[in-house]
Amino acid sequence: MPELPEVETVRAGLAPVLEGARLSRVEARRPDLRFPFPPDFIQALTGARIETLQRRAKYLLARLDRGRTLVMHLGMSGRFEIGGGRTPGAFHHAVATEAPHAHVVFETEAGDRVTYFDPRRFGYMDLIPTEALETHRWFADLGPEPLSDAFDANRLAQAFAGRKQGPKTLLLDQRIVAGLGNIYVCEALNRARISPFRAAGSIGKGRLERLVPEIKAVLTEAIAAGGSTLRDFAQADGALGYFQHRFRAYDREAEPCANPGCRGVILRKVQAGRSTFYCPVCQR
Repeated sequence: MPELPEVETVRAGLAPVLEGARLSRVEARRPDLRFPFPPDFIQALTGARIETLQRRAKYLLARLDRGRTLVMHLGMSGRFEIGGGRTPGAFHHAVATEAPHAHVVFETEAGDRVTYFDPRRFGYMDLIPTEALETHRWFADLGPEPLSDAFDANRLAQAFAGRKQGPKTLLLDQRIVAGLGNIYVCEALNRARISPFRAAGSIGKGRLERLVPEIKAVLTEAIAAGGSTLRDFAQADGALGYFQHRFRAYDREAEPCANPGCRGVILRKVQAGRSTFYCPVCQR
């Protein structure tokens, strides 16, 4: 599933085309994705102006001038492609257009065309009253954004206090911090040299003060690099991210640990159904 950097990369790619644009035509080529579209999906969007395009956790939020927000989640394989001859950013690698998986088409008065593809259809879209967005069931319990000032060592210490679960398990809990996923949690814990299996409540405040900046740094680097190319992820312009070439732990099983002075080797262990990559030597 695309994580925060991938979703932010898509938002940044779509923003020049969609922010401030008025939708002249919207086409839904099927009645549902993961969930059914709202009954008035086409009617509510056609003619609407997108005032802002934002991200909250792993959601894209297109705030409309009609008092509602189009909420979009990419699921496992969702991606957007911009047509009409305009593509934001450099084209790193071409991605083949798969017509059978083109499920939603947005056209703007400026002549731009944005198509949503989703082979597995785990993504979803909904229209929510903007004033009710923060209390909606998808957003009400979300923790702070990891790149915001609200996410710091003090908040993490409170969330970890007395907990026996490992820090990786808790960092994936969207109620503690919003938008983190398996890849970047593995990376941050490796950089901070903290074991993903250690009881979170036993991790001292000083170590958390090192972990938080590492989380922010790895996310910032991944966003700057354009996200990670894993399975079906692609940027809005079809370009592929390349941060995975700089992974220091994730998907590097049996390779030397990249932390300075460490002679350990990266191991892989299945934890709560997900692959955890870590160094048993320096991550304690």
